[in-house]
Amino acid sequence: MPPKLTQEALFGREFEQGRLTDLVDGVREGGAAILIRGDAGVGKSALLLDTAATAAERGMRILRTTGAQAETHMPFAGLHQLLLSFRTEIGELPAPQRDALGAAFGLIEARTPDLFLVALGTLNLLTGAAARTPVLVLVEDVHWLDRSSAEVLAFVARRLEGEPILLVAALRDGSESPLEVAGLPELVLDRLDDDAATALLDARSPALTPEARARVLREAAGNPLALIELPIAVETLRPQPGRVPLTNRLEQTFTARMSGLPPATRTLLLVIAVNDATALCEALDATALILGTDVTADDLAPAVAVRLVDVHETVVWFCHPLMRSAIQQEASRSRRHAAHAALADVLANQPDRSRWHRAASTNRPDEEMAAELETAARRARRRGDLLSGVEGLERAARLSEDPGQRRERLVRAAEWGSEAGRRDLATRLVTEAEPWTLSLRQRARVVWIRESFEEDVRDDGAAVRSLVDLAEGVAKEGEIELALKLLSSASLRCFWAHTDAESRNLVVAAAESLPVDEDDSWLLSILAFAAPIERGRVVIERLRRLAADRPGGWRAARLLGSSALMVGAFDLSEEFCALSLPRLRVQGRLSHLCRDLGAQAWSAARLADLGVAMSAAEEAARLAQETSLPLMHAMANASGAVVAALRGNQDRMEGLAAVAEQAALNIGARPVLATVQHARGLAALGEGRYADAYDQLRRIYDPADPAFHEAFRCYSLAELADAATHCGQGPAIAGIVAEMEEVALLTPSPALHADLRYTRAVLADEATAESLYAAALDADLRRQPFARARVQLAYGEWLRRQRRMAESRPPLRTARETFDALGVIPWSERAWQELRASGESGRRRTGDARDVLTAQELQIAEMAADGMTNREIGEKLFMSHRTVGSHLYRIFPKLEITSRSALAAALRGLTED
Repeated sequence: MPPKLTQEALFGREFEQGRLTDLVDGVREGGAAILIRGDAGVGKSALLLDTAATAAERGMRILRTTGAQAETHMPFAGLHQLLLSFRTEIGELPAPQRDALGAAFGLIEARTPDLFLVALGTLNLLTGAAARTPVLVLVEDVHWLDRSSAEVLAFVARRLEGEPILLVAALRDGSESPLEVAGLPELVLDRLDDDAATALLDARSPALTPEARARVLREAAGNPLALIELPIAVETLRPQPGRVPLTNRLEQTFTARMSGLPPATRTLLLVIAVNDATALCEALDATALILGTDVTADDLAPAVAVRLVDVHETVVWFCHPLMRSAIQQEASRSRRHAAHAALADVLANQPDRSRWHRAASTNRPDEEMAAELETAARRARRRGDLLSGVEGLERAARLSEDPGQRRERLVRAAEWGSEAGRRDLATRLVTEAEPWTLSLRQRARVVWIRESFEEDVRDDGAAVRSLVDLAEGVAKEGEIELALKLLSSASLRCFWAHTDAESRNLVVAAAESLPVDEDDSWLLSILAFAAPIERGRVVIERLRRLAADRPGGWRAARLLGSSALMVGAFDLSEEFCALSLPRLRVQGRLSHLCRDLGAQAWSAARLADLGVAMSAAEEAARLAQETSLPLMHAMANASGAVVAALRGNQDRMEGLAAVAEQAALNIGARPVLATVQHARGLAALGEGRYADAYDQLRRIYDPADPAFHEAFRCYSLAELADAATHCGQGPAIAGIVAEMEEVALLTPSPALHADLRYTRAVLADEATAESLYAAALDADLRRQPFARARVQLAYGEWLRRQRRMAESRPPLRTARETFDALGVIPWSERAWQELRASGESGRRRTGDARDVLTAQELQIAEMAADGMTNREIGEKLFMSHRTVGSHLYRIFPKLEITSRSALAAALRGLTED
């Protein structure tokens, strides 16, 4: 039960009050989130209460939740407290979000695919409420908020732009929370200065003697809570040879305040302290069981009198969170166990809560209790709360009598931690499990967990060979899926680093020996990542067959999309990603969605499909930050740099490239570095700096260079040839071209063969060039319009150099039209200049929608132009429909339109002078 909204004078907090008041007053123009950070007792709660009073004066709706130390293991406990008044509105949400929230709160028995559906439902509930009146969300004691609720609130906090919602959260210094890493602005509370501390003490305790006053000021050291609480126990304080942390002194103060309380009151306070809820009846009933006598609310009166707790009708809460920990620390272990045991009996009709308390009531092994905890953990996992499931399994492992069960529960808990994306948690659990004698299957699972969080991807052939050996071992025991996972990890190592050919061959041989269907998506992914050239023909043939059948599952589609990217079938990659992305969005699988968007962005950028590439790269980078995927973040930025280069935006290209390069150099991510060099080479080509372009692109083909990559070097050859031709380095790349011709004999990679046809033509002598240009133009490039236009441009340039002006104009004109449509500005400009040189005075392109809209605005505009509603767009992009509306409000004037119906034409048309 929250305190009443009364505003008391805050001493020394004028700046902080002003900043929060400004946010309250500006909330109707746009939402915001802020994190208040400070030591225990420094005044975070008082500042939140002051902000609530200000918001109440402005007519805002106020929603609260408070983290509780005893509830940190309860899934979505904090979120449930926040949304308690929204039960009717939950029923009106779209079905996936409604069911996700229902399952999270235990209202229905259902499996929730991902935490982010719960988060999106929460966002829509809050924005729906804010549509009626602005909303203030107060989150107190974030450090004790259950992690699921904290993740949801971090998701919401990042999406309040354009919403009349203000979220203010308070976090104790030295604590960790998802809200801490959400990138929110912070308001740091320091201790009060001498003047403010003196004013506060004199206002609250005017009757102190001068000696006591001086002592309290010295001991409190500017901490507001200490200035208020220490005078109450000033006579119990004793000088100490060394200063102890202020939190400990405050806890000692609260403990001292208990010393004169009746035994029944002290027992009741301990039960309240260990309980995971605030229900007064639960505390009374459990205390009665311990004492064997009736206990009533009157027994709490002495604790209320000394301001340890407050009681309101059916609920009880501590006046300050430190009181809870002080009471628990003061009690012996046997007394704490007795309190938990009594609560377990009282809560018999709530099995999950009862099991938690029963488990906390003993440290002795108890297999029956361990099995019950495991059942509760599985139920939490079905509700979508993996982290509570992990905690339950870990506790079950502690209580396991059988060492084998203990090992299995620890490993499974680590797997769930890995699935939740918690590297720290999964690593700690596998580290604890490893000293035990693990079975081969358990050891393989531990290795796979560690691999899933691998960030240093430098070449390590020994690690690849070890993974292959382990995969072959578990395959012999019939664990085929686990073997595929291990080989997938090995193939990813091959991709991210320059692994030796022998190691790559071992991965391929092991994968192809497994008894799985030849079209299995895991198998094709392993082959594509480990041997994109050597197995390129096999992979491409099977991908084309599967594309015709349209794979049914999102997992298969996303694996196939990445596989197609690796073998240079970028059109297929886009096609498979288009199948998987909508399903991943519906299910809220943001980490998988991020990876798929990254594949889509890379492929679309290579196809110069900039409308897709711009939005995919931007969204992938944003989601990579939210889901802590540093490799994906680096690759998304590198792909964004390619897009910026194709658009002719040199500054943006270099900014994105520098961020990607810095991350990639630290972890040895060659694909990122190769993509960065490709982007810089494109940018130099676009500006006519051909020698610079040659130097940048040449690095991709040097095995000694960190940017060298076995597969990605196949997809920059046309740009290298273009640069070399224009700066007189054509003969210098003859060896590279010959090597790529040998590679082309192994794989039918569409991208590689298109680049080779272009390269042969631009490097040819005058006698053979025209026939090679004809061959390049006769190839089927319908799904590679940029590649075809590039050939047309080069052919037109060649014809003009041969002084065949009239013949040069048609290919140049067609190339320019294609470049205009694609939005590749430097190439459009180059074609226009060639046309002018040929004697044609064409109209010059001046801009289109991609020039004035951000990547996210373009994505929203295209969805709206396709007829999607704001709510449908919001569900796909994980934002509220009101935020979508705000974006469209800004988009319309940028496109010089006034209605939604004009979007399609504005996006389709080109503005020419």
